[in-house]
Amino acid sequence: MAPGVFDMISLKVADRQGHAALYMTGYGTVASLLGLPDAGLATYTDMVSRAALMAAGSSAPLIADADTGYGGLLNVRHTVQGYEAAGVAAIQLEDQEFPKKCGHTPGRAVIPQEDMVAKIQVAVEAREDPDFLIIARTDARTSLGIDAAIARALAYQKAGADVIFVEAPESADEFEQIAQEVDAPLLANMVEGGRSPVLESAMLERLGYAIAIYPGLGFMAAAASMDRVYRYLLDHGTSNGADVALHPIEAMHELMGFQEVWSFDERWKN
Repeated sequence: MAPGVFDMISLKVADRQGHAALYMTGYGTVASLLGLPDAGLATYTDMVSRAALMAAGSSAPLIADADTGYGGLLNVRHTVQGYEAAGVAAIQLEDQEFPKKCGHTPGRAVIPQEDMVAKIQVAVEAREDPDFLIIARTDARTSLGIDAAIARALAYQKAGADVIFVEAPESADEFEQIAQEVDAPLLANMVEGGRSPVLESAMLERLGYAIAIYPGLGFMAAAASMDRVYRYLLDHGTSNGADVALHPIEAMHELMGFQEVWSFDERWKN
């Protein structure tokens, strides 16, 4: 299970809990960095710089969303090399047309299968460390159906992808069908309120899934809490009495590493 992280506070909170991996969500990262929808508006530079900060700040392996690779085959090579140099453990590439859209929104279209196969082959060739994982995502389920999505998954596996990600299956039966027909490490995307049911991790493991990501959990929880507490402040003229859980300021200091700053200051004071 890999919770979605979208900024450095969410990264620090999740990392200290001991999760096996973390997922740099494209939706949340674009929203927190640019205040824009996840619709192909963020650039490679926007995302790789964020990935480098998160990878450096995390003790857990970081899976990073890299959209379509930000262009053609040369761009894909550059993206893979940049993300690997940034220190992430795995890169996710998808077969959407540019500009891409969030996988649980309407209007997504996919590129020809052979074009994505070439992107995967380039990605595999571009990496230096064989342990740097290439995750191939297909968004074909929504527009072309489950059978076409599975056919693409098999082609992407054959092209060299380490992990297969079929986006937005619409039932538990479809998750099971994917697992039965694709003999590869599989990733399941658990989006609360999205197109797919949110299945228990134990069930996903029984079906044969290796990774479950929860990309929206953190930023949806944060946005809901902020909406509630900011509205309380507006309505009441004070934060006193707001029925919202707050991280104690002492715990925030500890989370952000102020103890080390204070220790340094104490050692070097005149």
